[in-house]
Amino acid sequence: MTSENKKTISLVLGSGGARGLAHIGVIRWLEENNVEIKSISGSSVGAMVGGVYAAGKLDEFEEWVRAITKLDIITLLDISWRKSGLVKGEKVINTLKELVGDLTIDELPIKFTAVASDILNEKEVWMNSGKLFDAIRASISLPLFFTPFPYRGVDLIDGGVLNPVPIAPTFGDGNDITIAVNLGGQVEVDDTHHPESTQIKKPNKNGDKKPSALALKINSFIESLKGSSDNGTHNNWDVYDVANQAFDAMQSTIARHKLATYPPDFSVEIARNACGILELNRADEMIKLGYQKAEEYLHDKI
Repeated sequence: MTSENKKTISLVLGSGGARGLAHIGVIRWLEENNVEIKSISGSSVGAMVGGVYAAGKLDEFEEWVRAITKLDIITLLDISWRKSGLVKGEKVINTLKELVGDLTIDELPIKFTAVASDILNEKEVWMNSGKLFDAIRASISLPLFFTPFPYRGVDLIDGGVLNPVPIAPTFGDGNDITIAVNLGGQVEVDDTHHPESTQIKKPNKNGDKKPSALALKINSFIESLKGSSDNGTHNNWDVYDVANQAFDAMQSTIARHKLATYPPDFSVEIARNACGILELNRADEMIKLGYQKAEEYLHDKI
């Protein structure tokens, strides 16, 4: 099929931390099924993956995230120790700039919009011009974890706070199909565990694995954070875990409302317990899951 005959797609990539690596698998499935992605709207990790794809550098990004378990991920955590967030995020963004280039949105070959939240004024901010990685950094500003990002005179936080599945920016694109990828899908339960378990069914068959060396190192780092406080508190990091779970629940509720109010032509859903927000070391698994879910939800529909 020639490019002139391909169906054109507006692709909406939702927020959800490390689950967003599933976006890569969805994009790979679309690439194999004779469609052309002409427009991308992304929130948080959706803005990151979408922006990298729009820049034509998804191959390099995928190679990097698949290898991240072999890297010293701790070096990417430039601790801020500010009350507004744990991590500054500069090292992550600078690494991505090295992979992709310090581009502007205006020069991308694909229409791109990153969505962030102006929490002071309680409104979404759509970034479709200016520096690509300024827009991405603003969109991924997960509360408590990343510090807010100053953008054109306003401090912005994660787009998922107000719009985890940003369909509205694609209105008027004029493409054949709008596809939304929602990372806040219904919890999937693994029946092989206790009935009350919320462990997702793994897409691979490798069985249980021992913690990797990187996982152990991260755990050690977290333990050191717990012990770094001199106020006698030993459960500070648990606050972040509770906050992240609450944030996930909030995003899932908002996503259902957005999808009901502005239904896309098709949706791909990733269970919100597929992996934790910060489990970037599960890239292989999430990419495979995204590909499988795209096949499940989109086969014979586009």
